[in-house]
Amino acid sequence: MTRNTLTVQEGAEYFGVHHDTIYTMVREKQIPHFRVRSRIFFNKYNIDAWIEAQEQANMKEAL
Repeated sequence: MTRNTLTVQEGAEYFGVHHDTIYTMVREKQIPHFRVRSRIFFNKYNIDAWIEAQEQANMKEAL
């Protein structure tokens, strides 16, 4: 079975940033996430869609 979720550490590795950056983004509600009790997870599909939306927004700003 393939997992479709990422932990904070896996999310940090996926983005190439420090895990503290991920915690800050979660706290400031800048990135889609969900919690299971106190643990934070990311749905990989939603993260990829969020990245795409960020790229599109940046392209519009550049015009």
